Amino acid sequence: MRAGVLGLGAMGAPMARNLARSGILAGVWNRTRDKATALAADLGCEAAATPAELAARCEALVICVSADADVLEVVDALLPGIRHGTLVIDTSTVAADTARTAAARLAARGAEFLDCPVSGGVEGARDAKLAIMCGGHPLAFERAQPVLGTLGRTVTRFGESGAGQAAKATNQIMCAGIIRAVAEAMAFAEAQGLPLRKLVDTLGQGAGSSWYFVHRAPNMIAGDYPAGFRVRLHEKDLRICRDMAAAAGVALPVVEDMLGEYAELVRRGHGDEDISAVFRLKQELFRKRQHP
Repeated sequence: MRAGVLGLGAMGAPMARNLARSGILAGVWNRTRDKATALAADLGCEAAATPAELAARCEALVICVSADADVLEVVDALLPGIRHGTLVIDTSTVAADTARTAAARLAARGAEFLDCPVSGGVEGARDAKLAIMCGGHPLAFERAQPVLGTLGRTVTRFGESGAGQAAKATNQIMCAGIIRAVAEAMAFAEAQGLPLRKLVDTLGQGAGSSWYFVHRAPNMIAGDYPAGFRVRLHEKDLRICRDMAAAAGVALPVVEDMLGEYAELVRRGHGDEDISAVFRLKQELFRKRQHP
């Protein structure tokens, strides 16, 4: 199987590297051509001038972009070069309805689509240890295993088109609660005068630990928030969760609260920092009490 990657950001570039290591990467494309050219030179593959050009060379295409409109734009750009039976794997996080729309557009050309959003951060993408949540036809899912197995450690099909995105929305709600809890706990610990690095080493082995606590609490200690997952991107994901819940007549408090906090961080200019920057707001709760 010859595969191509479209979208070479923080997640897409390391996924392309892993596909290159497995020997199946044929080419890459990125909206910013220089980025694609540089990575292609490094990996020894082609940098396609257009998505359609890449589609004509590949049996499988991996999309990794930021938003719903971007996914549909890339899918439409693929169509002139798409061949019957081409497998399109979208690892972006978008609405389930967007996944179903993309699947329908590709099906009209005889191509197959899988919505396969991922979790595990830039570390998971780099180390090929992503959790991959898939929606689509079971035969397409089986065909995609050489690609998906190269990108992730846990690969699960949840149902037809849109099911992968529904599973990812579930993950993003969980992350919202964990992010908030860790930030509040670390602000509390700081206010108690505890040695924070020792605290992370110890509690990281306890019942309250999580991947997020172990890997992102150090950002809070350092007061530095390099973008593993940007505030504005999780904000976008939580808007998707809000809309999906609203369709069932439900408002989710965790989602609503985090959207409010993210909006404040974006307003202050922190939208491109890592989500652990929520700690900024939690620190202020205690500092306001200490210095009224």
